[in-house]
Amino acid sequence: MKIEISLGANKQVTAHYPDDLVLQTDQAIEDGGDGSAPSPFACFLGAIGTCAGVYVLEFCRARRIPTDGVSLTQQAIFETDELGKRRLAQVALTVHLPAEFPEKYRGAVVKAAGLCSVKKALMHPPEFTLDYQVA
Repeated sequence: MKIEISLGANKQVTAHYPDDLVLQTDQAIEDGGDGSAPSPFACFLGAIGTCAGVYVLEFCRARRIPTDGVSLTQQAIFETDELGKRRLAQVALTVHLPAEFPEKYRGAVVKAAGLCSVKKALMHPPEFTLDYQVA
């Protein structure tokens, strides 16, 4: 998948996906941005939770389980390393189920959330390459 990245005003950066889809990012006001959109890192974190949500949704739909009252929360837990740098240490996801959710599927729906392809990409990170091209 090819994504084109364009630079905007102040600290705004936009990802342009195929089919004219866009993802607008900005930095928080305290980081010199306008706070008009999530930061790239916030989008990264959101991708983890929404990916897990897709797997929960598909799990429920495949079993005709109503999704009313089903939701997820995600907590990003940071720590400071030995050099004093803040780093993401843990991502904790919780699947919230209504009381009427079938008991026999409660553990399985959590396992389904764990199948998220974004999580899998983090568990087996890709190689990153960087280059430049002069127009």
